[in-house]
Amino acid sequence: MTVAWPNCGERTQRKNNVTQHIHILGICGTFMGSLARLAKDAGYRVTGCDAGVYPPMSTQLEDAGIELIEGFSADQLRLKPDVFVIGNVVSRGNALMEAILDSGAAYASGPQWLAEHILRGRWVLGVAGTHGKTTTTSMLTWILQDGGFAPGYLIGGVAQNFGRSSSLGESDFFVIEADEYDTAFFDKRSKFVHYQPRTLILNNLEFDHADIFADLAAIQTQFHHLIRTVPGNGQLIHPAADTALVDVIERGCWTPVATSGQHGEGANWGYQLTDTARNHFDVYLDGEKVGHVAWSLSGAHNIQNGLHAIAAARHVGVVPEQACESLSRFGGVKRRMEVVGEIAGITVYDDFAHHPTAIATTLAGARARIGKAPLIAVIEPRSNTMKMGVHREALAQASAVADQVWWFEAPDLGWPLREVVQREDGQAYVYRDHAELRSALVAQLPQGAHVVVMSNGGFDAMPRKILSALETQA
Repeated sequence: MTVAWPNCGERTQRKNNVTQHIHILGICGTFMGSLARLAKDAGYRVTGCDAGVYPPMSTQLEDAGIELIEGFSADQLRLKPDVFVIGNVVSRGNALMEAILDSGAAYASGPQWLAEHILRGRWVLGVAGTHGKTTTTSMLTWILQDGGFAPGYLIGGVAQNFGRSSSLGESDFFVIEADEYDTAFFDKRSKFVHYQPRTLILNNLEFDHADIFADLAAIQTQFHHLIRTVPGNGQLIHPAADTALVDVIERGCWTPVATSGQHGEGANWGYQLTDTARNHFDVYLDGEKVGHVAWSLSGAHNIQNGLHAIAAARHVGVVPEQACESLSRFGGVKRRMEVVGEIAGITVYDDFAHHPTAIATTLAGARARIGKAPLIAVIEPRSNTMKMGVHREALAQASAVADQVWWFEAPDLGWPLREVVQREDGQAYVYRDHAELRSALVAQLPQGAHVVVMSNGGFDAMPRKILSALETQA
């Protein structure tokens, strides 16, 4: 199926028949590494550097023929690229950045370069919000790909249906995870302001990223900047009940809006569970049933994510019934309740949740799926916002549905975790050593337990090491 859209012409990356060269600072980050792959596929010569060049991104980049340099030495100026592309891990005082500034060499942020060289002239579908961006972006990309639209995409994770986090695609459609984190040390606007989406999903909005935002109002201002960039013939999709987003839209909106929620509650797009245990649901548009999703994902949050992806796909021409069929074949995203393995009746999952709301919804979804089986949460509060203690009072309640909660308190956490996570039943445990936590956990895991490991970092490969320990004692 094709949709009428101005042809953006031949996307050439050559100037006077000479291949353009970009050098990326901070190339091993998820966003910048994905950008590097896009640039390479688009015909650019791509090199890059990072501190502690590390896999898996370093391996993926090297396999793609991208030269990596360890560290940020000033002598990298000798590469003389057409432009240095700066990741937001780079700050003033960085030796290479100082040399770039002193020399007057051309530089741009990652989001700016992406917008000008990859996204320009394309129909951009953006997915923004505090939670669920990676999953929803993956769902929407899969629906379009399964429907024959051959979209480009950049996702902050790897969906099981794709195997990589970015692709140029073969059409004018491009799906992007639209992050609210700041762009660069010289551009403190949110990354998503650069993308100029025509179709925009706003999943939800809560206070997060306390290291760069003073309060919720500051984040809402950035979201309104984003809304200002969506054209009048575009589409904006958001949950009807999210008051923080409603407040943003009421500041001014020039784009048709579609709302989402449970069927019968007045939203344009509605869902109704048909199988609670398996999380299957019917989809409604303006009160009329338009499809059914029968998939393997758990949690009401994923139903909401899926509903938004179906709505956004319809805006570019995918019939809802077809979108529902595609979602029923969606394989999920790595580190989003990813089953790492099962040994002796104990199942271990890897999950990225690091905000109290994400922890609560993920565990609630797991409880609905497994019923009365033992649910064990292993959590590392690791994000910058967590380290500042902003959400610490919400952690105990967020994890309350689990039968046991095992917490890792890193040396740099900055506040006493034990004081806020204790439970009346005594089933909260706090450790400061990875190996000690694993050993104690494995020694007392009940038969048939489901162990959900939650962190937005590496967490010492905790899920796989738990499996290894279980295998050793089996």
